[in-house]
Parts: sequence; C-alpha cells; structure tokens
Amino acid sequence: MKKKRARNSIKISRVILLAALFLFVVMILRLSQLALSKNIDGINLKELASKRTTKTDVLPATRGTIYTSDEEVVAQNVSSYDIIAYLDPSRTEDEDKPQHVVDKENTAKQLAPILDMSEEEILALLSKEGIYQTEFGSKGRGLTEITKEKIEALQLPGIDFIEKQKRYYPKGDFLSYTLGYAKSVVDEESQEEEIVGELGIEKYYDDILKGENGSITYQKDLKGYKIANTKEVKQDAVAGKDIYLTIDSNIQFFVEQSLKNAQSSRGFEWFTMMVADAKTGKILASSSTPSFDPNKRNLTSYLDPNIAVAYEPGSTMKIFTYMATMENGNYDGNETFLSGTYTTSDGTVIGDWNRNGWGTITYDKGFMLSSNVGVVNLLKNKIDSKILRQYFKKLGFGSKTGITLPQESAGKIEFKYETEIFNAGFGQGITTTPIQNIQALTSLTNDGMLLEPYIVEKIVDPTTGETEFEGKRKEIEQVASKETVNKIKQLMYDTVNGTGNTGISYHIDGYDLIGKTGTAQIADESGNGYLTGASDIISSFAGIYPMDDPEIIIYASMKRPDGGSQRPIQNAVKEVIVNISKYYGNSESQTPTENIVTYQMPSFVNKKTDDAVQTLNSKTIPTIVIGDGTKIIQQYPNQNTQVTSKDKVFLITNGKNLKMINLTGWSTKEAETYLDLVGVKYKLEGNGYVTSQSIPEGTVLTNDLEVVLTLAPKYDLEEKEAT
Repeated sequence: MKKKRARNSIKISRVILLAALFLFVVMILRLSQLALSKNIDGINLKELASKRTTKTDVLPATRGTIYTSDEEVVAQNVSSYDIIAYLDPSRTEDEDKPQHVVDKENTAKQLAPILDMSEEEILALLSKEGIYQTEFGSKGRGLTEITKEKIEALQLPGIDFIEKQKRYYPKGDFLSYTLGYAKSVVDEESQEEEIVGELGIEKYYDDILKGENGSITYQKDLKGYKIANTKEVKQDAVAGKDIYLTIDSNIQFFVEQSLKNAQSSRGFEWFTMMVADAKTGKILASSSTPSFDPNKRNLTSYLDPNIAVAYEPGSTMKIFTYMATMENGNYDGNETFLSGTYTTSDGTVIGDWNRNGWGTITYDKGFMLSSNVGVVNLLKNKIDSKILRQYFKKLGFGSKTGITLPQESAGKIEFKYETEIFNAGFGQGITTTPIQNIQALTSLTNDGMLLEPYIVEKIVDPTTGETEFEGKRKEIEQVASKETVNKIKQLMYDTVNGTGNTGISYHIDGYDLIGKTGTAQIADESGNGYLTGASDIISSFAGIYPMDDPEIIIYASMKRPDGGSQRPIQNAVKEVIVNISKYYGNSESQTPTENIVTYQMPSFVNKKTDDAVQTLNSKTIPTIVIGDGTKIIQQYPNQNTQVTSKDKVFLITNGKNLKMINLTGWSTKEAETYLDLVGVKYKLEGNGYVTSQSIPEGTVLTNDLEVVLTLAPKYDLEEKEAT
C-alpha cells in the first residue's frame, strides 16, 4: 500500500511540474510578444508609456495685429486672465503659507465687488466638495491686467490666474463690419483654446493672422511637474502676420461721425457709406449703421451691408444705362422725348417721379431730372436688353468684385420681359451691392478703365519686418471712352449743380461734387409688386469729388427713412465731402466767403433789357446779355426756376449783333449753354474749366464759325490766375 501511494504522489508532482512549466512558457511568450509587438489589443504600448512619462504643452502663436493705412491699431492681442480657486487642502504643505482657500467667507466677500458677483454665488463655488479647484463662470474669465492686480493686492490664499490671449479692438464700434471679430474657442481635437476669426477681415485672413502654434515636450513626474535636468524638445511658435488696411482712419472717422449725426436727427432701418480712392480703387472708409462693438459682439446682423447685402439700387443705375447707350454710339443728348408716363405692352404704367412730367425734354435733361421715361425711350429706341445686360456685367454687376472680405454677394442682373428690361434700366428689379457700385464708378475716374477695389494695403511679417504682400491698383478692362466719361461726368455735374435738377440738395458751394441720386421702391415680400408707403424706399447717392482730377468716389444708401426724407443722406454726404476736402488740404481756396442768395426766376420775356438786368443785379445774380436788343425774347433758366448768386442767367435780346464774349473761367456746362444759345458750333479739348478760346472776345458771331475751347481742372486755372 505504501508503494502505491508513492507512485500516486510522483504522478501528481509531475502534473504540477508540467503545469508550472506550461505557465512559464506562456509567460515567456507573452513577454516576448509585449517586447516585440508595437500594438497589443489595439493599444500602442510605446505611446501609452510615453504619455505616462512625458507631457507636451502648446506654445500659442501671437495673432497678427490689424492696422489702418496710417498705422492706427484697430485689432490686436492682449493678455487676459481667468481666475481660479484651489480648494484641495493637500496643496498646502506649510500651514503658514496656505496654497488653498482657507477662509471661504472672507474670500467671497473680498472678490464679490471686483467680479460683480454676489457673495452667495462665490461662496457656493468655493464650498463644492471633492474637487481640486473651481472657476468663477463668465464673470471670472477674460479679466484685464488691472482687475488681476486688484485681486492680487488682496493676498487671498488659494486664488490664482490662468493667463490667456484675447482679441481686443481699441476703437470699439469703429470699422466694425470690415474688421469683423475673432474670439477664443476650444479645438475639438486638441482641446486647446485658440483665437478664431468669425467675421470680416478676421475671418477672411484667419490663417494668415493666427500664425502657427509651437510646442514643448518634457519628462514629468507623478504629479505632472517637469523633472529637473531632463531633455526637452521645443518648437517655437510662428507669430501671425500683421495686416495693414487701405482704410484711412481720419476718413473712416468722418464717415462714422456723419452716420451717427444722421441717426440722431432722423430714423431709418439702415444707412451705409463707402469712400474709395478714385485713382486706385483703395477703400478709404466703409461704415454702416446699425453697427456693433467687436469687443462685445452685440450684432443685430452678421452681414456687412456694404459687401454682403444686395438690394435694388434705383436711379444711380441710370449712370450706367446712359454709358451703355453712349458706348453703343446711339446717344444724342439733344434728342427729345415726352416725359411723364409710359405704358408697356402688358399694361404696366412706368412713370417719372413727377407723374405729370416736364413736357418734351432732351435726354440730357432727362438724366438731370432722373426721368424713368427717358430710360424707357433709350431702351426702346437706342439699345436692347442684350446690350444693357452685357454692359452691366462688363462693369461687374452680377459678379463678385473679389474684395477680400467674406460673404460677398454677387447681386442679380436678370431681366427678360419688356417691363423687367425697362425697370432694370433705372435700377429696379435687379440687385447690386455698394462695393459693386464703387467698382463701376472707378471707370469714370480713370478715363474709362475699370479698377478692382481692394482693402488690404500690405501684409507684413512682424518678426522680420518683411512685406509679404502689397496691394496695388489693378486694371480690369477699358469699359468706356474718354468721350463717354467726360459726357457722363458733365451730366453728373449738372445733376448736382444745375438749378432745379434732382441732385441740387447735394450741391455744396465751393465744392465740385458731382453725382447721381437714386430712389428705389422696396419690393413687397409677398411678391406682389412694390410697397407704396412714403418710407418704403431705399435712397442712394453715387458721387465723385472733385469733378476734375477726382480724388474720391463716394456711395451712400439708406433704407426706409422716416417719412421718405432725403435729408439724412444729403447732410451726411455733404458733411463727409467737406471734411475730406479740408483733410486733403484743398478746400481753403474753394470755401466761399460771400453770402449765397437764392432767387426764383420770373418771366423776363417781352420785358425791357435794362429793366431785366437791373432786377437781376439787385439780387446779385450774374447776368449774361446776348445781343444788343432792347427787349428780351428768351431767357435761361426759365420762369419759376430757382437760381443762386453762383449761377449765370442768360438773357437773349431781339438784337441781331452778336459778339463773342470772354469764356475764360467758365465751367464746361456754362460755356456749352452760352454757345448753344448763340448757335455757334464748338469743340472741347480737355475737361473742366475754360482756359482759352480760339475766337477772341468781340468777334462777330456767324453761323459758319466754330470755336475751340481748351479746358483744364479748376486747380490749374486758379494757379494760372494767381500768377
């Protein structure tokens, strides 16, 4: 029996030995697998080990600064601070130097007034159980350096700060839609906080402004602290580029101020204004109201009205309809049409703003009076819809200009049926943006060459000082001849400066502002025609200053002015023009010193010449008598027209002896009026004001004579007179 037991024991021992040997082999194989394999059960062991012993911190790049062209800072990074409170007593190793919040009630009492929170709110945060630290919500984030210093002066144990960068706009509500804004967001992948542009320049150039983050990788201990004297790998951050805009801070201020003044005097839904350099296409100012403060982001709309909002422009489009007609070779400004109303083939009645019309008038006068019926006649008899559409598109309407701002609208230039075509000719049924109008107007300030508007002057690397990009004048296409340009500019001059014309309210004594007004009805959202309320309009003004050797282009528009009043937009435009002129230093010689007298013309026809001259002289109205007769047979301007002491009145007598007078210093319009009245042919060389004439003063005028007038800008003329 004893031998049997011994054999059984030996068998059991062998089993145990074999099992142990098997387990040992399995362990060796597993260890070999762990040592030789990169991934086990889908886990990268090397990476896991590295994460347990190393730490990588992001070194955030400094976002680039945005400047105006005159180097005013309008967007920059500043340090901000988030306040935190450590609650875990384990942080404190020396009771005499506590590193956690000890007296919660006193801490809450001291912080409450600085953070604009109640003591109860703060105490509730400080009384949370089982957490290492706490934050203070929105009131405890983005604190300034001054606020941080106030809190540090309290020497409250356990209170600390996390320094961050935030975007700051030192001028507040200034150039807001152009700048847009950038704000701090948490990246979903890295969970790191970064500043991201969300509107305007900040959004469009986000990749250039934000730069490239760096990093630092180091060995850490169990508590997460860097182990001294261990290797670290550092990659420096690359700062974002600085952007200099074409915006002139002074001109931007003039525009911003004019809109604020307008808002304080009258109500409206919105008001926009842009100013561009006439020779280059640089945007010098861009503003709209309502606006917002990028620091507060108190927006009512995320769309820049000057770039992203397209609307029916109204009669400012007549500039380009007339240009299309002239470029097609079919325009005769002296040809006439019957104003008032026109009924289309579908029964739609298209009328002038003066439904009674002005009788039979010339196409030139139709432009000055903003006659819709005049445009209808041009489209009926001179050009067709295809020519009009092609020309609008040639000027850039219906396409994005390429301005480097987000959400630019292309507008809509589509018309097919007769009424749609006629409406398009005077700016209804189509949509455009202010920036498109600025672009189209550059053709009038560059002898017919269309320019691309731009808003970035240069992009600079702040580390090296190198200019990496420079904005320049960019020519798109020759869209008009000099002859067309000069004619349109003259019509725009007469519109603003001619007595009784639609732009007379924009006239500024001593300032050569030229332009075209527009009033568009607002479409009914139901699709049933247009709204008919007095305020249901969009008023606009497209202008150039000065006429000769233009310096700026201005485009302004206003939606739903109270009672349909045009006064806010008129006053704002005039205010900006006067301020810019003074800023450019060319207004001193232009500003009149004499009082301007307004006078309503009576009828002098059949009156004695001497009596008529005496009456006008008593009103200080400049009077030009044509002929040596004793009786007036014709006058210009006509009866009931308002004139001022800056206008010339022409009296044609029954005398036969007509002699040439001295036209030096006269404007183009004045000279043309005189020569048309005396029936003399003429040619114009140059543009602006008369500097010389081919027929001397006193020459008897006959039908076979032709006078050549040499014209020059007003400033050239003034310099000549000064010498």
